[in-house]
Amino acid sequence: MFNLNRVFCCFALLPAVAMAGSFSLQSSDIKNGDFLTQSQVFQGFGCKGDNLSPQLSWRGAPDGTKAFAVIAYDPDAPTGSGWWHWQVVNIPATVTSLQTGAGKLGNELLPAGAKQLRNDFGTNDFGGACPPKGHGVHRYQFTVHALSKPLNIPEGASAALAGYMIHANSLASSSIESLYRRD
Repeated sequence: MFNLNRVFCCFALLPAVAMAGSFSLQSSDIKNGDFLTQSQVFQGFGCKGDNLSPQLSWRGAPDGTKAFAVIAYDPDAPTGSGWWHWQVVNIPATVTSLQTGAGKLGNELLPAGAKQLRNDFGTNDFGGACPPKGHGVHRYQFTVHALSKPLNIPEGASAALAGYMIHANSLASSSIESLYRRD
């Protein structure tokens, strides 16, 4: 018997699938489903990594993109609200990549106009992976958002407010989810 609901369901999903496939994020440092290296591990809180943000590049931004935002988030942190490792907003629309270590304060690798926001370590830069010892595997979601406009986020804004503003103005996004465990 012909199921019209099944046919409608599949056609209704086509535009979303096509749009999701056109904006993509890649990295020479991290891979989807692979474990992070010591390069992306925090230096502090008992962790001994290089604390370098990974190289990221993206393509296929939708028409109307005025800026980009990059975020790194651990949904598995035992806080009840996850852990924000990195938030960069107002990356110019002409920029399509960030170098390894761009999130380190004072190194001038971020493009002019880009602004790093406070992470959950309490600093305005990249903070690498550092889950509690014995807490199991954590997921680290690196996401680029194509934004409809540059964001006016107040100095000292919470990561939740910044995340809200990023998502509210996102035209499209693409993510790489990497893993890390601290035994």
